[in-house]
Amino acid sequence: MDDLAKELNKFPVKVDIVAQWGEMDAAGHVSNVIYLRWFEHARVAYLDKLEYPIIMADEEEGLPGVILAKQDCKYLFPVTYPDTIAMGIRVTDMQEDRFTMHCKMFSRRHNRLVAIANAVMVTYDYRQHRKAPIPERLRQDIHALEEQPATS
Repeated sequence: MDDLAKELNKFPVKVDIVAQWGEMDAAGHVSNVIYLRWFEHARVAYLDKLEYPIIMADEEEGLPGVILAKQDCKYLFPVTYPDTIAMGIRVTDMQEDRFTMHCKMFSRRHNRLVAIANAVMVTYDYRQHRKAPIPERLRQDIHALEEQPATS
């Protein structure tokens, strides 16, 4: 197993994204805003894996949605077309009404880390327009996903 596979193996959810020619900026590398879009894609993939409603509350089950409260991204290496970005994402902290997601982005072309991103996600009741406690179902599903044995 190569180093990239070993790094990705530390994450319960992995996503690949192909960098597009149109994502490059005037400096000749992928625009910093695109990294945030890739990070968003990884967050959605994580929640999809949990089969949890992402945006609007589930009216039948009364579940709150999830909303981005804060994010940061540390840019380490410029990505250029053509490349495929391999991302690993996990939840690193849970509180009463929020959880933190951590993502590492790797260039498959250069076999190296290109960015590290973190986000605070708040469970949000869209009907009442306020944050809500993390539902027990979501809390348990996150714990179960995080505890699964790593796969390549």
